[in-house]
Amino acid sequence: MRLIPYGSQAVSEADIAAVEAVLRSDFLTQGPVVPKFEAAVAQRVAAAHGVATNSATSALHIAVAALGVGPGDWLWTAPITFVASANCGVYCGAHIDFVDIEPGTFNMCPNALRAKLEATPEARRPKVIVPVHMAGQSPKMEEIAALGREHGFAIVEDASHAIGAFHGGHPVGACTHSDIAVFSFHPVKIVTSAEGGMAMTQNAELAARMARLRTHGITREPELMSEDSHGPWYYQMLELGWNYRMTEIQAALGLSQMDRLDAFVTRRRDLAARYDQLLAGLPIDLPERTVGAMSSWHLYIVRLRDEARHRAVFEQLRADGLGVNLHYIPVHLQPYYRAFGFGPGDFPASENYYKRAISIPLFPGMTDADQDRVDAALGRALA
Repeated sequence: MRLIPYGSQAVSEADIAAVEAVLRSDFLTQGPVVPKFEAAVAQRVAAAHGVATNSATSALHIAVAALGVGPGDWLWTAPITFVASANCGVYCGAHIDFVDIEPGTFNMCPNALRAKLEATPEARRPKVIVPVHMAGQSPKMEEIAALGREHGFAIVEDASHAIGAFHGGHPVGACTHSDIAVFSFHPVKIVTSAEGGMAMTQNAELAARMARLRTHGITREPELMSEDSHGPWYYQMLELGWNYRMTEIQAALGLSQMDRLDAFVTRRRDLAARYDQLLAGLPIDLPERTVGAMSSWHLYIVRLRDEARHRAVFEQLRADGLGVNLHYIPVHLQPYYRAFGFGPGDFPASENYYKRAISIPLFPGMTDADQDRVDAALGRALA
């Protein structure tokens, strides 16, 4: 029985040829392909700048660092996300807190954010908020941005799931309501560079600082140096940065994949619409759509109405050859974050989501027959 994974990359002969061309070139890193990839993504999402990194985690780290997050500051994000959305603040020495989700969209709830801001002393309010585009659908960014203007926090969109998505008529990544937006190019994401990420911004100063931070904080720009250049070889380390560069090999794959972004997202939307019809009669809750948003459908997440059967249904689907998964365990319940005082009951909507959620297969190479098999397996498991 063929395993149907929850997600899968789609690598073409053109992708392979692009990577081979780099392997035969003079540059495996720090060559011309990374800037081409950055320019292609920036143009696609209507951003002025893109800064490519070796992972989306690295992109999140340099994003919050470029915004000046440091010891004593606070970063708030949603509990339903991968741990990197919170860890990026810890890397900078910041304190972390969370804002509960909307049950139907799985994204940060603006009402919960507003209430938390009003109830939090000024000293503990966030310097940066990291709203997550869960499963590829934008949060209600207009409302979050309005609160940012009122309370003075910066915004980094964790749009790891959402390249190709739109909100309010704008591409996700245009930073219409944020300072920086971050994409992931992990193999199960919309497009892949094997591993990799990119931070998008409209701000030239933020872009320059992020580019410097991904390369040890080093510059070769004479106007930024503390003394005259010693010669053509000269550089200066202005601040502590990291080695977060993307390789030419990764960028070549990502650049080639961008040619099929529209096709990938269109197929994902078609599959999601077909799931809506196939699964409508089952005792599960289907993902809701935010008005004014168009998801890129990285994930299709269903929620069981009977949480007592969650594990049994999950295991039955795995036994039937479906590579289902659960995105994600609430971050505040991870042992590392429990040590900061978080625990069960802190964010009820997120914890309720975790007890019922299952990510079912969704990827561009999936066939209608594959979907029919998922439908049948779910029906049997829920019967």
